Amino acid sequence: MPIRFAPLRLPLRRRLQTAAVLQWVFSFLALAQCCLALFLLALLGELWLPALLYAAWLYLDRETPARGGRRSPWVRRWAVWRHFRDYFPITLVKTAPLDPSRNYLFGFHPHGVLVAGAFGNFCTEATGFGELFPGLTPHLLMLPFWFRLPLFRDYIMSGGLVSSDKASISYLLGQEGGGQVAVIAVGGPPESLEARPGALTLQILSRKGFIKAALQHGAALVPVFSFGENELFHQVPNPRGSLVRAVQERLQKLMGLALPLFHARGVFQYSFGLLPFRRPIHTVVGAPIPVPRTPCPSRQAVDRLHATYLERLIALFEEHKTKYGVPPEKHLNLI
Repeated sequence: MPIRFAPLRLPLRRRLQTAAVLQWVFSFLALAQCCLALFLLALLGELWLPALLYAAWLYLDRETPARGGRRSPWVRRWAVWRHFRDYFPITLVKTAPLDPSRNYLFGFHPHGVLVAGAFGNFCTEATGFGELFPGLTPHLLMLPFWFRLPLFRDYIMSGGLVSSDKASISYLLGQEGGGQVAVIAVGGPPESLEARPGALTLQILSRKGFIKAALQHGAALVPVFSFGENELFHQVPNPRGSLVRAVQERLQKLMGLALPLFHARGVFQYSFGLLPFRRPIHTVVGAPIPVPRTPCPSRQAVDRLHATYLERLIALFEEHKTKYGVPPEKHLNLI
């Protein structure tokens, strides 16, 4: 197949959008390694004293990712995030008001390859979260591993990312006075292995930890579906039972990280590369599900609330799917 090159003459805004997404992909794939290398070079070189002092501060600051993080309103409002938003573009859709005196647990679906919708909506102000939901502070949960990496941890916390361990979720949902939103990609990294154009598979039937957390703290559950999330990348074929999938699942168990073999377009051509396709993302925030505070929920209580959550998630998807390009005959595949 011939390579499709990008036109030489493009509006400046398009080039800025591509640059914004390029730095975002770089931050996912290589920034952590660069930050670690920079820290080690400083520690082994002439900057060993500042690096050593920073290492000591890291130890003292080790609990911060599990205690709400350290967000920066300035970073969340960088102009680069507006260009990032417009590349796809990303739109945040509100379907019901949320009382800022309560805490919420948003279940984000699907995970996609790089959770672009979750990042754009909840780690920046580019799509207007603060205006749509005044009084609420979103925190996107991320694997604890990433918060052990020097420099990188501080950068991701500035956007509102926090650790996904139980202590972190409990801290957010247990805040007196409300106003806290814990956003969790329920399918987790394993679901990214299912992400490809047209896919509607969600790994959720056995995932009930977030349900239990909501019950323990009486936090309202909010289903969120991000239409277009799976349209951004192709993947190397990896059907269940294949050698590729077996290796990916093995590595996921060993490392805690899924490694989807994704590809889409490049910077100067549209035929191959690691930049996502320009596809619209519409992230629809559903109505809250009231949850009674139950410090020690029974398995039956968890199962009942989980079933209610699935019903609301399916209803949210079915209500909005044709509006955002999903054929009426297609439905969610829950596994």
